[in-house]
Formats: sequence, C-alpha cells, structure tokens
Amino acid sequence: MKKRKPKKCRNCKVEFMPHTSLQVVCGIKCSIEYSNTKTKEKALKKARKEKKEGLENLMTNSQWKQKLQTYFNTFIRLRDLKKGCVSCETSLENRKFDAGHYYSCGSYPELRFNEDNVHGQCVTCNQHKHGNLIEYTKRLPLRIGEVKFHSLEVKAHIKQKYSIPELKDLIEHYKQKIKILKHENKQRN
Repeated sequence: MKKRKPKKCRNCKVEFMPHTSLQVVCGIKCSIEYSNTKTKEKALKKARKEKKEGLENLMTNSQWKQKLQTYFNTFIRLRDLKKGCVSCETSLENRKFDAGHYYSCGSYPELRFNEDNVHGQCVTCNQHKHGNLIEYTKRLPLRIGEVKFHSLEVKAHIKQKYSIPELKDLIEHYKQKIKILKHENKQRN
C-alpha cells in the first residue's frame, strides 16, 4: 500500500494530509471556494472565446488577408533564416529582415501568398532599394529553379480571389508550418 504524502491545498495553499489521491483541497469550505473559482474561470474563458468569435465574424476579407499576411511572413522568415538575403546574400541571422515579394502585392495580389514569390530579404534591399529587383531576378531562379521561376510568370497573370473560409484555412496551414519550423530550429540548436 502506498504511503500518502501531504499536499498543498489549491485554494488556501495550506499543507494537508489527503484522504484520497484525488483530493486537491483541504476541506469543505475550500472545496466550495475552489469550485466557485473554477466556475468563474470557465465562464470567463467561455466569454473571451465568444467575444473572439464575435469579433472574427465581423472581420472583412481584407482584415483576414492582413491576419494571414502576418502568419505567412513569419513562416517565410523562419524558412529563410539560414539562407541569407535573396538579393544580396547578406546573412539574415541575428538581424531584422523582411519577407520580400518578387512580384509586388499591389500589382500582383494573386501571388501575395505564393511561397515561390516571397523570400527572406534584408531591410536595405527590400525597403531602401525597392526590392533590389535586378539582383532578386538573378538569384531567384537559383533558389527555386528555372521551372518554378517561369511558372511564377504565368501565375502572375491568373486572377486569384480568396474567400474568408479559404483565408482561415491558410492561416491554420501556416500556423502549423510555423510550429514545425520552430520545432526543427529548436532541435538544431
């Protein structure tokens, strides 16, 4: 038979000797208070979830795109962390860098979330040199291959509109990819 050990009451934090292994509070009074606290916490959690869902139901297509853009850019930064700037090959480790689009989002919205179109780019090339497209054009086929590079040119002229459910699915897709990359990076270090 196992010897019981003292536990700390989850409500009043006083040490007590439990009667069963499942007992988490010291007495009836603490049990009632602890139960009420848990009920309040559950109610608050449910209210927060409902509020979040309510706000999400009010979001427009462009707001969903912006939310997806945040996850997509995070994925690109994690994916290209060790590759260097696509335009000048400067190391991107330990510095701020952007997810630079070869075909711009404004002119080619259909390629906004295309992984072959977006690569890690240093702030100097992306923001100060307006994408440094001459160097980007030279190095992009080396990074993704000639076939994918020419495929991008074709895809740039095919209209693509995303519905809100598609955007939500893409957000979940990139959340999973981010989780995987973070796990892989943690294992490497």
